[in-house]
Amino acid sequence: MELIHRNLLIGIHDALQETFFEDRKYADKVIERLLKGHKQWGSEDRKVVAQIFYDIIRWKKRLEYYMGEGVKPHNIYKLILAYCLWTKTHYKKFEEFDGVKTADIINKLKKNTVPTKAVEYSIPEWLAETMEKELGPGWEKEMIALNEQAPTVLRVNTLKTTAKELISDLKVEGVESFQIKNYPDAVQLDVRKNVFITTAFKDGLFEVQDASSQKIGELLDVQEGMRVVDVCAGAGGKTLHLAALMKNKGQIIALDIYEWKLAELKRRAKRAGAHNIETRMIDDNKVIKRLHETADRLLIDSPCSGLGVLKRNPDSKWKIDQDFIDRIKKEQEKILQDYAKILKKGGKMIYATCSILPSENNEQVETFLKNNEGYTLIKEEKIMPSDGFDGFYMALIERKA
Repeated sequence: MELIHRNLLIGIHDALQETFFEDRKYADKVIERLLKGHKQWGSEDRKVVAQIFYDIIRWKKRLEYYMGEGVKPHNIYKLILAYCLWTKTHYKKFEEFDGVKTADIINKLKKNTVPTKAVEYSIPEWLAETMEKELGPGWEKEMIALNEQAPTVLRVNTLKTTAKELISDLKVEGVESFQIKNYPDAVQLDVRKNVFITTAFKDGLFEVQDASSQKIGELLDVQEGMRVVDVCAGAGGKTLHLAALMKNKGQIIALDIYEWKLAELKRRAKRAGAHNIETRMIDDNKVIKRLHETADRLLIDSPCSGLGVLKRNPDSKWKIDQDFIDRIKKEQEKILQDYAKILKKGGKMIYATCSILPSENNEQVETFLKNNEGYTLIKEEKIMPSDGFDGFYMALIERKA
């Protein structure tokens, strides 16, 4: 890889500045806007920009060690240069690099040692402590996996096509892909490509959804004609999967506290041809109370730390802290307690997170079951990042008849 065009350097600089120093700016949206705003860049240029941008976000703490200082709005070019030196990326001596003392960086690189595990894996010190405390000796194996680039996985929309047909349709559009063993609706791309410009996407033949996330819909065991409630639906990736599994028969009520997310869900449902979804915004407690004991199946895809998906959202580790995790755990406990009442007696529900911390996962379920005698755990799955895809937790719970 090489960085030899100044406009690419400036683009990477501006995108990093926005992600690190502007409030509520997330890497995926920042890079999306950057690439949309530079349509003149060819596919190789776009690939270089995206890779360097994400790599620097992922390895920020380690690069700060090589730089000898923390990242500030005024030293982002130094950060980019440290990255180029570390990764042996060929670069031009742009004027933006003038004044950067490379000797200190090169000396540290020659030593080939780092002072702490947090620097080695490029995570905050508090997070290294939390991961070790909660996961034990295996935490390093998971951090190695979380620092890898996530594969692009699609979920075939079985309302419109099959995995075999989708693979064939994508090939016609120059996108090579293959089916993933033991994941019936999952198709993985050979190499990362912008699949959102394909006719297959516009026709609603697939959604981008990690293989681990697809396990949740399968585990919930939905049947045609059921009433299913998805209480933290968001933009509806899992909701759409449930609609496909139910073959558009029955009813799915998708709830969320954000109206814009439900608007996005409606847009996606229309493209997917999913007609059995009704959206409702949670604007007061009555919305939940009206649904008490009405659902055959309930999905609680709970807010969480997101530590299982750092492969695809590396910037989130710089945006959260221990206080955030402590707050989210209280929220998880309350959501599980309040929303479980939506389930009918004899019905089943899933509590799921994209975290790998036991305190957000099985410990939450254990607390809930201890305080609610009418529910029983049927099955739980812990998917770790080292398994190859995103880290997820899901517990299937039955409400006794």
